[in-house]
Amino acid sequence: MLLVTGATGTIGRPLIDMLVNEGVKVRAITHNPQAAGLPGRVEVVQGDLARPDTIARFLEGVTALFLHPRAVGLAAAELLRLARQRGVQRVVALSATNVDDPLDQQPSRYQGDRNKEVEDAAVASGLGWVSLRASSFAANTLRALGPQVRAGDVVRYPYADFAESLIHERDLAAVAARALRTDELMGQRPVLTGPQSLTHGQLVATIGEVLGRTLRYQELPPEAATQGMLAQGLPEPFVRALMARYARGLGQAAPVTGEVERILGRPARPYAQWVTDHADAFRTQQVAGSHR
Repeated sequence: MLLVTGATGTIGRPLIDMLVNEGVKVRAITHNPQAAGLPGRVEVVQGDLARPDTIARFLEGVTALFLHPRAVGLAAAELLRLARQRGVQRVVALSATNVDDPLDQQPSRYQGDRNKEVEDAAVASGLGWVSLRASSFAANTLRALGPQVRAGDVVRYPYADFAESLIHERDLAAVAARALRTDELMGQRPVLTGPQSLTHGQLVATIGEVLGRTLRYQELPPEAATQGMLAQGLPEPFVRALMARYARGLGQAAPVTGEVERILGRPARPYAQWVTDHADAFRTQQVAGSHR
């Protein structure tokens, strides 16, 4: 039995689908099982991961555990202590490529992610561990750019020359499934990226090419972009950290690794494939996940 936290999110949902398709028994913890929409073969249980003692019984019979840093947060160490007591053998933690950066320079912390604490807890748990240091999710572009793509042919966003090596959520989920089921990655912190470094301008051009449209990138001044994000309801600390990250990396290629191919035996999916897989979402309103 494998236990998945963050089961309905950007990574948790494709991870569960893959595990179920491989015939693996999966237990998923969620606040609202009725709204989870998970496959029928998944054992969906209700629990509050912020209070590990209240979900200790769901660790019984579990051999491996997937830890999502936003779902588990600062409760990771206590959850893993209880997991070890109940015979869990392995933990796979989702982390990020910038996990070792100063904490105030990690934008996703202001969205609730605790990548550093969850990775540290996994390493110190006494269990077999893997920490997946992932680059930014390709799904982030749907949240950041999708509304403008749906509205017209001009995309207004800052820092046209800032580059990302975005990872397809299905690639990350596939690596997580491998780490949960085999010993191949035990004790490793693989840095997982997409196969390309693409600037914001190139990402918009790629979206247009896939959709068969000519999209134009209009670069916004940083402060105007900041005010626009705040007006959309994004938390100010997150927005300020995100804009500072863009400014620090401006004009630099994003790191690209071959770890996805090493682990899965095939190349990582390019961003154009991700857009193809989610083309309908650029035409109709949907919500995406976040990372970094």
